[in-house]
Amino acid sequence: MSLRRRLSLLYTTFIAGILLIFGAMVYLLVNAILLNQVDDMLESLANEIVGISTVTPTGEITLISFPELNMTASTYVQIWGKDGTLITRSPTADKFLHALDPARLKSTEPIFTDLYFNNQHLRVLTVPLETKQRHVATLQVGTSLEMLDMTASRLVSIIAIIGLGAVLIAWYGSRMAVGLALSPLEDIAETLNQINRADDLSRRIPYQGTMGDEIGDLVTSVNQTLERLESLFTSQQRFLADVSHELRTPLTVIKGSVDLMRRFKKADEDSLNSIDQEAGRLTRLVGGLLMLAQAEAGKLPLVFKPVELDLLLTEVFTEMRVLAGSKVQVHLNDIDQVIVNGDRDRLKQVLLNLVANAIQYTPPDGEIFLSLSRIGDQGRLIVRDTGPGIPAEDLPHIFDRFYRAEKSRTRSKVSGFGLGLSIAHWIIEQHGGEIKVESKQGEGTTFVIWLNVVK
Repeated sequence: MSLRRRLSLLYTTFIAGILLIFGAMVYLLVNAILLNQVDDMLESLANEIVGISTVTPTGEITLISFPELNMTASTYVQIWGKDGTLITRSPTADKFLHALDPARLKSTEPIFTDLYFNNQHLRVLTVPLETKQRHVATLQVGTSLEMLDMTASRLVSIIAIIGLGAVLIAWYGSRMAVGLALSPLEDIAETLNQINRADDLSRRIPYQGTMGDEIGDLVTSVNQTLERLESLFTSQQRFLADVSHELRTPLTVIKGSVDLMRRFKKADEDSLNSIDQEAGRLTRLVGGLLMLAQAEAGKLPLVFKPVELDLLLTEVFTEMRVLAGSKVQVHLNDIDQVIVNGDRDRLKQVLLNLVANAIQYTPPDGEIFLSLSRIGDQGRLIVRDTGPGIPAEDLPHIFDRFYRAEKSRTRSKVSGFGLGLSIAHWIIEQHGGEIKVESKQGEGTTFVIWLNVVK
C-alpha cells in the first residue's frame, strides 16, 4: 500500500472515529432529553390524579373525575387496589386486561420502567398511594414510546447518512491534500532516479513551497547531500587522476632504467640510483596514502599525553638544522614553556614536515625562523621562511591532497606529493587545534599552528 493511501486511510479512520463518538453523544443526549420530557409528563399527570383522588372511610380510593389533559390515545392510567383488583382506569386503557407493570405493583416508592406490553414499547410510572402511612392503592401511568423510538431511529439514520458523507468527503479530501503534500517527494524520487540513470550529481531538486516546513527541510537536506556527494565524487576523480599521475613518473623512470640495463646487459650505477630513488618515492607515496586512509577511517590511533612543545620544538630545530646544512639558516626565536595534551610523535611529524618544506623551497642563503609563544589559553607555533611565497589563488587549496603550487615552487626529484600538508592539517584538527598559512609572492611563507594548552 502506498504512503498516500496509508495516510489517507489513517486520516479517514480518525475522522470516522470522531464522527462515531460525536454521533453517539448526540444520540444519547437527544434520547435522554426526550425521555426526560416523557417522564416529566407522566409525573405531572400522576400528581394531578393524586390531587383529585379521595379515600372513603372504608379505605377505598375513588377519582372525582379523570383530568382533562388532552391525553392522546397513547397515554394510559390504571389504579390498582392493595388486593390486586383494578379500581379504575382511563378510557384509553380499556384494551389492557392486566397491569401495565405487574412486577412493580407492590413497589413502595415511585419508579419509572421501560417495558413491552402487547408488543408496544411503554414508559410506565408506578406510584404507591398511601394515607396515614397506610398503603391503599397503586397508580400506574404509562405512555407509548413509539414516537420517541421513531425519532431516535430517524436520528440514527440521519447521523449515519451525514457520517458516511463526511467520511467519503474526508477520504477524497485527504487523498487530494496528501497528494499535494507528497508531490515534492515524488519530485525528489524522480530527480534521484534521473541522477542514478545519468550519473549527474550536479542536478538539484526544485522546490516551490515554503522552505521552513518538513518537506522544505527534506529538500534542503537532500540537495546538501547531493552537493556533498558531488564534491566527494569530484575529489575522488581528482584523487585517482593525481595518484595515476604520481605513479606514472616513477614507474616510467624505473621501466626506462630496467630497459637500459637490459639493452647494455650491465647494471649501470646511475640506473640503479634512479630505480632506488623512484622506489623510495613510491614508498613515501603509498605510506602517505595509507596514513590518510587510516585517518579518514578512524583507524589511525593517537596517544594523547602531556607534551612539552618547547622541548619538542628544540628537538626539531636541532635535527632540521643538520638537514639544512649550509643551504639555509634555521633560527630558533622566542620560545615559551607550553604544555599541550597531544600525540608527541604526530606533532613532531607536523613540525618536521613544515620545516622540511621550508628548507626544500627556500633558495640558498635564505632563512627559516621557528618560534613558540603562549597567548592566553593557547600555544602558537610559527614556521616562517624567506622563500618565493605562494600565489594567492593557491592558498585556499594548500591543504588539499596532491595540491602543489608548482608555479611558485619548482618541482624537483625530491619534491613531495602534496600529501604532507593534508596529513598535517588532519593531525592538528584531531588535536582540537588550527593551522593557518599566510604568504605573499617574493616575501616568503608563514605557517601558524594554534593548540590548546593544558590548564
